[in-house]
Amino acid sequence: MKKFLTVILIILILFAGAVATAAGVIKKLGSPVSASDDGEKVRIEIPSGMSVSGAAKLLAENQLIRNEKLFYYTARYPKIKSFLYGKGEDKAFILRSGIYYISPSMNIAQIQEELSSGQQEYIKVAIPEGLTISKIAAELEEKRICPAKDFIEWCHNPNTVAAYEIPGESLEGFLFPDTYYLTGEMSASAVADIMIMNFFDKVSQIPSLAEMNNADLYQTVTLASIVEREYRVEDEAPLIASVFKNRLRRNIGLYSCATIEYILTEIEGRPHPDRILIEDTKIDNPYNTYKWAGLPPGPISNPGLVALKACADTPKTDYYFFQVVDPAAGRHVFTTNFDEHVQSHSLYTKKSGR
Repeated sequence: MKKFLTVILIILILFAGAVATAAGVIKKLGSPVSASDDGEKVRIEIPSGMSVSGAAKLLAENQLIRNEKLFYYTARYPKIKSFLYGKGEDKAFILRSGIYYISPSMNIAQIQEELSSGQQEYIKVAIPEGLTISKIAAELEEKRICPAKDFIEWCHNPNTVAAYEIPGESLEGFLFPDTYYLTGEMSASAVADIMIMNFFDKVSQIPSLAEMNNADLYQTVTLASIVEREYRVEDEAPLIASVFKNRLRRNIGLYSCATIEYILTEIEGRPHPDRILIEDTKIDNPYNTYKWAGLPPGPISNPGLVALKACADTPKTDYYFFQVVDPAAGRHVFTTNFDEHVQSHSLYTKKSGR
């Protein structure tokens, strides 16, 4: 009997040793690939629909885990993960698509927590004031956010325009210039929605604009889009707006070089001109404010807060004319009569991008 018990004891000891050895091996396989954290991380992209085994293979290929099968089984059976890493690690693993930066010093539990977050890699896109839909589209394509063609088509789609209750033919003027953090391969509709919602949010913070009906707001945005392309120094924006409003009241043409530039570059597809020529001011187009009095049919750019505020809360002046006197500084002189205006008359345009 004693001999039998001794054999059983030896077997149990050997079995316990084997279990302990196996547990040690498993824990080793589940440990971080690197014991030190040097700050280096590997970019991992998990596409929509990827399986857990597919993610395990990707992690192994990038030398971020020691064993694919262990990653899979800890993901499928949280109790195993809890055994390896302690209480609190037995929550279910849900693999979410996204772009992640994984450190080799992370263990399997930490990696799975990261891959469950749905984290995205954001791309910084700075849209300056005064850009048109086509220029914004080109910037988005360059940053690999969405194709320029898709963005332009979406912004000119009548159904899109109607959905936002804009009384015009496109979203021109309503894509607020700002710094955006977007993700790669977004839909054109999603990007446009972010920009236009930002516009309406900003407008709601300016009482004089927030109180306007759609038609009045559209006219104000149209005027602001011209002011945006004309001013260079912020304190002159309200004065330029006052000139245009005085001319509108008297049914005098706005004579804005910015509208001619819009015709040349956006409608006729020509390169950005260094100067506006006299023959350019004779082009037969409803956006030509040299030929037709009143506002053009719609905005010619996407204005920022300075221009919007200048046109919403315009000071009263007697000015009917302005012209550049210092091209380098962007300063203008403002006059009340034509004789003063023609003394040093010169036509300038802003460089592309403004």
